[in-house]
Amino acid sequence: MSQTHHAAGRWPSARWVASPNADARPADEVSLIVLHAISLPPGKFGGDAIEALFTNRLDADAHPFFAHIADLRVSAHFLIRRDGACVQFVEPERRAWHAGRSCWRDPQSGTLRRALNDFAVGIELEGDDDTPFRRAQYARLAELIGWLRVRYRSLSAGRMTGHAHVAPLRKTDPGPAFDWAYLDRALVKNGLAGL
Repeated sequence: MSQTHHAAGRWPSARWVASPNADARPADEVSLIVLHAISLPPGKFGGDAIEALFTNRLDADAHPFFAHIADLRVSAHFLIRRDGACVQFVEPERRAWHAGRSCWRDPQSGTLRRALNDFAVGIELEGDDDTPFRRAQYARLAELIGWLRVRYRSLSAGRMTGHAHVAPLRKTDPGPAFDWAYLDRALVKNGLAGL
């Protein structure tokens, strides 16, 4: 892991909200970015339900859907809101609980890897399968990826995927509304190698 990362492992452009749903990585490795999408309740944007979920404060009675998920112990490293604002819940040096049962084929070695939380950074985008993501989200995501790639040289092009790609029988996010080509252009515009 690069020793040039921010001392506290926190991105200066993000608001910090600590999640208890994290622990130590089993090895000193950060080599994959997994993109997710979330809206709580489904299809609704805004509010504090996502932060409440990731900090174990979600009120099960606030919405019928919440009763099914309030007891989950999940998190992500980052959340990018619809307006591009970013919240950080876990330092990348630690393991956030975001990918669940998953597997990914490393494009460099060809090795099939499991337990992706052990070495992946989870980035949630506030959104769903049907609603186009906003330009501000892509711009902020490209900035965040740049910050991560400076600190973890193993996060080169080809080491980013969607949750649906690593858990296709369980997940659909970031979904068909996520424009991978637009993100690729945003990365190149920021002077980064593409996807």
